Amino acid sequence: MSLLDQIPVVVENGSAAPEGDPHPQGYGNAEPVLHEVRHALARLVSTGETTKIDLKAMPFGPGDLERLLSVLGTGEVQASVEAMGPTRVQETAIPGVWLVDYLNSEAHRLALHLEIATVPEILCPQPQDLNDAIAALDARLNPGRSDPPLAS
Repeated sequence: MSLLDQIPVVVENGSAAPEGDPHPQGYGNAEPVLHEVRHALARLVSTGETTKIDLKAMPFGPGDLERLLSVLGTGEVQASVEAMGPTRVQETAIPGVWLVDYLNSEAHRLALHLEIATVPEILCPQPQDLNDAIAALDARLNPGRSDPPLAS
């Protein structure tokens, strides 16, 4: 019999936060994502470039997503889009940082993105939709008229 089994072994979780810490620092990928958000905000301000971060593709460990969302907080603006399933858009407490949650018709998550932009892309009309909007409004302004005025 070896004396090794008499040595006390204590297993410690190096990523555990001190008890009571509302924002644990030890989680693996929440901190790097937050730094990427910070860099993306700087790009948005300096160049207007928008950024999407695919959170569903991130190799998050236990508690990573919760920490990320806790740090970002919740802002004042919410929107929902009904197209091929519901999409929920939530402004975070950080202006210009949006959480966009894409669901299918059975409410299963298809994608979860952070979008760093003045307005999330899904809320912006497409150019063709804007062209169609002129014709649609002309038809409403002139009901029953077969030749609506030319769009300018």
